Amino acid sequence: MTDAQETAADTSLRTTGGAPPDDVAPAPIPLLEPREGIPPVVASDDALAGVIAAFAAGSGPVAVDAERASGYRYGQRAYLVQLRRAGAGSALVDPVGCPDLSGLGEALRGTEWILHAATQDLPCLREIGMTPTGLFDTELAGRLAGFPRVGLGAMVESVLGYSLEKGHSAVDWSTRPLPEPWLRYASLDVELLIDLRDALEEELDRQGKLEWAQEEFSAIASAPPAPPRQDPWRRTSGMHKVRRRRQMAVVRELWTMRDQIAQRRDISPGKVLGDAAIVEAALTLPPNTHALTALPGFGHRMGRRQLEQWQAAVDRAKELPDAELPQPGQPLAGPPPPRAWADKDPAAAARLSAARTAVSELAERLKMPQENLITPDTVRRVCWEPPKKLTPDTVEDALAGYGARRWQIEQVAPILLRALASEA
Repeated sequence: MTDAQETAADTSLRTTGGAPPDDVAPAPIPLLEPREGIPPVVASDDALAGVIAAFAAGSGPVAVDAERASGYRYGQRAYLVQLRRAGAGSALVDPVGCPDLSGLGEALRGTEWILHAATQDLPCLREIGMTPTGLFDTELAGRLAGFPRVGLGAMVESVLGYSLEKGHSAVDWSTRPLPEPWLRYASLDVELLIDLRDALEEELDRQGKLEWAQEEFSAIASAPPAPPRQDPWRRTSGMHKVRRRRQMAVVRELWTMRDQIAQRRDISPGKVLGDAAIVEAALTLPPNTHALTALPGFGHRMGRRQLEQWQAAVDRAKELPDAELPQPGQPLAGPPPPRAWADKDPAAAARLSAARTAVSELAERLKMPQENLITPDTVRRVCWEPPKKLTPDTVEDALAGYGARRWQIEQVAPILLRALASEA
């Protein structure tokens, strides 16, 4: 990057506010270039030790990103980790060659990590020993600041005036060796994260939202890992078509077998058997492999041995005693779906309508998405079972009990109290 380009990036927030005159064509957006070229991929313990030393000696926050192989491999493990820090430059680390990055994580302890959409990358980073003690999420910062588009490319373009290369986000990052264009794309993902963080911090401070963002970042950094999903087979796409318990048992058997095969072969479950095929088999209950072959997803390309194993899963579900069949739905932990409120509790439906309107209006005034102001689930729970005595303290306590942050409570509690009281 030239000195002129760096100056343009530093001043773009001040220069992108006005539209050019009608007779002046807008300047083309420059394509971002790596400042020091594409760094070599670190795939050995010796090379990793050099990166750890360099980043430990660096200064300021560290930009971090991770690439996964979603849709290609089983699970969400990281196949490339990108970092950048002042005084250390950029690094590309291969978690296949260096599966334990706890030493790198320890070297960065106490350093602010900059990530874009942190909750997507933190689970796979945690698996390889990297967990931040503090972070700045540029995507969330963009949401709170009211940016209409918060993807990394859109943010870099609108805030810093640069265009990021596109086209490699959904590739198979488990490929080895990684092609140079992919490595270039990956290294650019952290090239301007520090610049973006600084510009967004300034904008949040200008809007009076910086403390709000810091509360959100702290909550993300301190959140424990998400617990395993209960009955993950129920999330099969098209599951809403499956009504009978016997059919649900077929979905469960096929999903479980598919997951075991995918894990053993380390490929995406969808590449073993599609969700649509699972649902079709559940609805049809084929009596034999000949009937199974006629169903979409179980075509002629599938070998006889594979067909037999899928048919065996269907047969197991068909032979289960009624007592072992799954129940129609998971027990609800909380209020029923809002569409049922008018029949079950008209007063609660009125409270929810008033609260939603108030939250929507406040979010619009604050120029942020409603779900970042307060989660819809929290609003539903408070409206379904409001405090018996409606006071500022009781509403604040109810919001806090559902995990709302201090800044959210300060903003939402007064309007929620009025909405609840007006429909009491």
